[in-house]
Amino acid sequence: MTKVMVSDGNLDKALSRFKAKVAKSGVPSEIKKRKHYSKPGVERREAKKINTRNARKNARRNGR
Repeated sequence: MTKVMVSDGNLDKALSRFKAKVAKSGVPSEIKKRKHYSKPGVERREAKKINTRNARKNARRNGR
């Protein structure tokens, strides 16, 4: 459970710290990932596609 103490009645600062802690813990990305079920084969294909795209991008940056 993520907790943030409010000091000096500054709720805006506490809220921004809370949002940063939650984002750092990975909760929003986990929720987004679990929103819809995808079969393991589909996940592998998507990961392969992303890796190929990143490899091409890195090759272009390195001038190969």
